[in-house]
Amino acid sequence: SSLAIGTTTGYRLFSLSSVEQLDQVHESNEIPDVYIVERLFSSSLVVVVSHAKPQQMNVYHFKKGTEICNYSYSSNILSIRLNRQRLVVCLEESIYIHNIKDMKLLKTILDTPPNTTGLCALSISHANSYLAYPGSATSGEITLYDGNTLKTACTIPAHDGPLAALAFNSTGSKLASASEKGTVIRVFSIPGGQKLYEFRRGMKRYVNISSLVFSMDSQFLCASSNTETVHIFKLEHLTDSRPEEPPTWSGYMGKMFQAATNYLPAQVSGMMNQDRAFATVRLNISGQKNICALSTIQKLPRLLVTTSDGHLCIYNLDPQDGGECVLIKKHSLLGSGKTEENKENDLQAPLPQSYAATVARQSTVPSTSTMPGYSEDGGALRGEVIPEHEFATGPVCLDDENEFPPVSIR
Repeated sequence: SSLAIGTTTGYRLFSLSSVEQLDQVHESNEIPDVYIVERLFSSSLVVVVSHAKPQQMNVYHFKKGTEICNYSYSSNILSIRLNRQRLVVCLEESIYIHNIKDMKLLKTILDTPPNTTGLCALSISHANSYLAYPGSATSGEITLYDGNTLKTACTIPAHDGPLAALAFNSTGSKLASASEKGTVIRVFSIPGGQKLYEFRRGMKRYVNISSLVFSMDSQFLCASSNTETVHIFKLEHLTDSRPEEPPTWSGYMGKMFQAATNYLPAQVSGMMNQDRAFATVRLNISGQKNICALSTIQKLPRLLVTTSDGHLCIYNLDPQDGGECVLIKKHSLLGSGKTEENKENDLQAPLPQSYAATVARQSTVPSTSTMPGYSEDGGALRGEVIPEHEFATGPVCLDDENEFPPVSIR
């Protein structure tokens, strides 16, 4: 429901509540050349990193126009992930885990295998706050780390070659992965690490998977790459839901083939039981990085594709029959001009005296008593107060009506 983009002049936040209109929520030109911008769900908290200071993370309350804090690290920041409990900063050979309530550094994972792209994934689930990152630079091993207990949960031998993409589903119960070859995508159960699904994206050529994402209901998995085709897979066991085949020669052969796989080695039979893409999109560009998302806009399932040239394409996805997705709208993300409704949210208050901390050592992190907070007066009446048990040390209260997605109690 929210889109954040970094540009040469700063960053922009959009609301994705409508197909026809793209609502700009906020624009900031305070920091140029932003290459990382992460928003905490639909809240007012945003984390920004720029090429001007690639070793510094700035945390803002964008509606107040105030800086909450900034942290400096020993090398360039490659990626940042955040959920209700944790803020994760990934460097090439180390990972820092902060408590998002007070930004206190909780854990430093040093000497991780070289991770030049900053590949990591953090579950958005408050209950299953798992972190996944490469456990090897030469093979496709995944290290699964529990962000709540701050301990390694398990390692998953996912692929033969180095990893290229990782993604959790919304509940943190499934993890999808792809290697640098990009031909096979696998889905594992969490926290056990058992393989649940294996999808073949293609065999003709290797590709660079640039985006891997589940739908919020975990029924679909979308993969995009440097090619012109986006694949959407359906997470279902076809042998359980396939209707009775007609008594034809091909039907009989299909049943014989399926029965034969029960007597073949697991690796071979797994290859034979590959599922093809449920739905696809053929983009009019190739070789350009893009990021995809599966969302529900105006009560219908949509595929969103954002390209590095600054466009957002919205497609209709048929959840029953799949097939080729239909392009229904293309937006420019770099156009100028904002609606009057959005301007009132961008009133900039004077920035307070910022505070900096170097987190090369945990002892350098200031105590929470000196940390500017980002709770808001009246938030308990106007917005949702997250229950205290969902945080390490207490609740966070912000001012939006939709600060966090609904919490499902199981």
